[in-house]
Amino acid sequence: MPPAPHSPFAIETPALFDGEHLLGPRRVEISEGRIVAVLCAAQTLPTDQVIRLAAGSLLAPGFIDVQVNGGGGALLNDDPSVATIRRIAEAHRRFGTTGLLPTLITDSVARLDQLHAVAREALAVPGVLGFHLEGPHLNLARKGIHPPEHIRLPDAHDRTVLQQFGAIGRSLVTLAPECTGLNFVAELAHAGVVVAAGHSDAQPATVRAAVLQGLTGVTHLFNAMSQIAPRAPGLVGATLADERLFAGIICDELHVDPLNLRLAFRLKGAARLMLITDAMPSVGSDAASFRLQGREIVLRDGRLVDEAGTLAGAHLTMIEAVRRSMSAMGATLVEALQMASLTPARFLGLEAELGMIRAGHRADLVALDTRLDVAETWIAGRATA
Repeated sequence: MPPAPHSPFAIETPALFDGEHLLGPRRVEISEGRIVAVLCAAQTLPTDQVIRLAAGSLLAPGFIDVQVNGGGGALLNDDPSVATIRRIAEAHRRFGTTGLLPTLITDSVARLDQLHAVAREALAVPGVLGFHLEGPHLNLARKGIHPPEHIRLPDAHDRTVLQQFGAIGRSLVTLAPECTGLNFVAELAHAGVVVAAGHSDAQPATVRAAVLQGLTGVTHLFNAMSQIAPRAPGLVGATLADERLFAGIICDELHVDPLNLRLAFRLKGAARLMLITDAMPSVGSDAASFRLQGREIVLRDGRLVDEAGTLAGAHLTMIEAVRRSMSAMGATLVEALQMASLTPARFLGLEAELGMIRAGHRADLVALDTRLDVAETWIAGRATA
C-alpha cells in the first residue's frame, strides 16, 4: 500500500540520481510532499513507512515535459477542460512524467478562451505546472501541422489573455518574433510568461534582439524553423550559437536525424538541451488514429502524419526520449536524466522546487528498473494511485 498522502515515509534505493550526480544506496526521507533528507543507507530517521526499491533500481527526479499536446486518447485542442487535462497528465505519468505543460496548438480565439477559463483550476491536477500555448502567433511559412486559418498577429484580446497566463503556474508561449515584433516578446516576459521562438523564420539578429527582450527558449529545435545556410544561419544556427538559449528537441529519430541530434547535444549540452515529447493522443492509448482540427492523423511506423505526410506531433514518451538520447544522441545516463528533469526545471524557473532530489525540494520522483523502464512515480510524495 502507498503511504497516506501526508504521512512521513522513506524510500530506500540501491542507486540515486540526485539531479547532478549518480550516487550509491541512499534513503530519501519525505514528509508533507517534500524531501526532508537524503541519507546514506546506513543512516535512518524515525519513519513508520519505508519503501524499498528492488535490486538494480534507480531513483531519479521526475521528468518534466514542456510540450504535451495529448495522451491517453485525449487531445487538449479537442476539449480544453480539467477532465481532459487530468487524462493527459495521468497517461504521461505512467512514463515518468511528473511535471508537464499541457499544450494548446494554434486554434480559434474561442478555444484559447476556453482553456484560459479553466487553466487556474487545472493547476490542481497532479503534475500540471502551467500551460504551453504553441501559437497562434507564428510564421505562416513555417506552419507545419498548425491550421493556417488561425495563425494571426496578436490583437488586444490575445495580448491580454496571453499575458494573464503569466500568473497561471509557469506557462510558456511559442511565437515567431519576426512576425509579432519585439515589444510583444517584452510584454509577455514582463507578465511572467516564459517565451520561446518556434515555427519561425527568424535570423540571428532578430533572435539576439528577442533574447534581450526576454526570449529564453526555442521550441522543437530543427523542426518548423529556418535552417542553417551559408550566409543565413537561421533560427537553428542562432540557437546552437547562443549559450543563453534553452532548446527543446524531439528525440525520436524521426523528427530530427541522429546526426543533428548529436550536433545539438555537442553544441548545447545537457545544461541547455531539453527532451520533449510533443506527444499526441496516441501516447498511452491503443488508438492508431485520431482527428486533429478536422484532419485524420494516422500512426504509421512510429510516425504521426496527416494524409499529405506532414508530421503531426509525436508518438513518444519521456522515458523513451531518455533512452534514445543515450543511443542516438550519445548522452550518458546522467546527461539524459538531466535533460529530462533539471534542465527543463531551470528553463521554467522551477529549479528551487523541482529537478533535484535534495532537502526542501518537492518529492516529484521516478523509480526506474534495470531496463530503464518506469516502475513507480511520486508527485509531491504521492505514489501512483
